[in-house]
Amino acid sequence: MEALAPPQPDHATRDPRGLIACPTCDALHRDMSVAAGARARCTRCGTVLMAPRAGAMTQIVMLAATSAGLMVAAGFFPLPRPFAPGITTHSSLFDAVLAFSSGVLLPLSFATAALIVALPLLRLLAIVYTLAPMALGWRPAPGAVAAFRLAQGLKPWAMAEIFIVGVVVALVKVAGLVTVTLGPAFWAFVALVAVTTLKDTVMCELTIWKTLEERAAS
Repeated sequence: MEALAPPQPDHATRDPRGLIACPTCDALHRDMSVAAGARARCTRCGTVLMAPRAGAMTQIVMLAATSAGLMVAAGFFPLPRPFAPGITTHSSLFDAVLAFSSGVLLPLSFATAALIVALPLLRLLAIVYTLAPMALGWRPAPGAVAAFRLAQGLKPWAMAEIFIVGVVVALVKVAGLVTVTLGPAFWAFVALVAVTTLKDTVMCELTIWKTLEERAAS
């Protein structure tokens, strides 16, 4: 059953304490306790505001750590390898990053490394740093609020998913010209996208913010 957070009357909006703003339509709602497994939706647009789950923090930490491991593995294993008569080509994620490392394209190399590797990995590590102590029942780690704010701010810039889409498009274009063998890094990236998507589905941002506030005050 879904729990709905009722909107505030106009006079109550003057005091922001105890209010929740819908991230989609900015409607204000009263902050209320939501049972694990229930959902609190915006009464105006239906956006899910809170969706706490039992054991969610432990699941998020495990999924984030798994994603970080897959990211590191994808950097060292070979990507799809094209074969043509008399020609065999091997490449890795680092080869893709270094492909623009000379001349005027050097900034593009830094941007590729940041968007595909550095920022996604930094976001995963920030999530683990924020949630791991609380998953164990401890107080938040020093700087946990800043770390989680960083993780949420980096979400639009972590583009490992976009990279794997680009790889698939490239494979479709060259499949008729050469024989392509999918390397371990390709499957690592596919698993990374799946695990990251599952992690973002499990994670309730508002619940984490409330837990950070409550644990820091205790």
